[in-house]
Amino acid sequence: MELAGKYLIKALRGLGLRLSKLIKVKAGGRGAVMTYTGLGICLAVIFMAIAAPLLTPYDPTVKVDESFLPPSWEHPCGTNHIGQDLWSRIVYGARTVLMVVSLAIAMSMAIGVPLGLFSGYHGGLLDRALSMVMDAIYAFPSLVLAIALAIALGKSPINAAIAIAVVYVPTYFRMVRGQVLKIKEEMFVLVNKALGIPTKSLLFKHILPHLIPTVMVVFSLSAADAVLTEAALSFLGLSIEPPTPDWGYDLYKGKGFILSGYWHIIFFPGLMITLLAMGFALICEGLSEKYRGEAV
Repeated sequence: MELAGKYLIKALRGLGLRLSKLIKVKAGGRGAVMTYTGLGICLAVIFMAIAAPLLTPYDPTVKVDESFLPPSWEHPCGTNHIGQDLWSRIVYGARTVLMVVSLAIAMSMAIGVPLGLFSGYHGGLLDRALSMVMDAIYAFPSLVLAIALAIALGKSPINAAIAIAVVYVPTYFRMVRGQVLKIKEEMFVLVNKALGIPTKSLLFKHILPHLIPTVMVVFSLSAADAVLTEAALSFLGLSIEPPTPDWGYDLYKGKGFILSGYWHIIFFPGLMITLLAMGFALICEGLSEKYRGEAV
């Protein structure tokens, strides 16, 4: 156990150093404060999801005590209307939320970034066609579109992730395309093109690295919004199957007991949704401050 603990500490230190080098924010700056605060919140939720079995002794899907118990030492967040431990459902629910959000953002990035690269670089009919499709999707209210797609695909976490991914593909596409339209006129691109560098290599080895700041900002912004969208889909019963723990689903089940005075049933799931969304939003704002400062 001691050896494992030492390796874990070393790994966390290495991760911290890598993140510090990647972000490169000045200590004491407003952007640094927002970035590290948001990063701390997100890492805390990720740790909660990974270490869930160590953080609670209860099964989140079964009744463990009387219903509607208030927060106590035995049940830090109380119990719900079934008698399930709310702290357990919060901790294990983090896994569900992070799984859906991570999968959705990964899919939207994997589709939107390459399409934006090729569309912005090549232009012409391909660019106009893709831009029209993306503009049409972008113009649709994101939550309404996600709900419609989730209904069409059927209830499951994977389908919820696909529905959310479709919503955010245009955001990556538009931001990447706009940057490529500027960068492709830069001298280093024209020189590499004149030297006969293959288009694929030019896009992914020479142009894409210059888009990392933009992609990082869009990633954190879309992740914050995806947390809220996932909660909305779960609230409407379009994501998980009960009794799988999920913050949005717990909000839905607890809303009928607010007037009865059982505030804790919805307070803690709502708090976690707010904190995680705020964490990603703070990262986005902090990175935006950093890159704006560098551009000045």
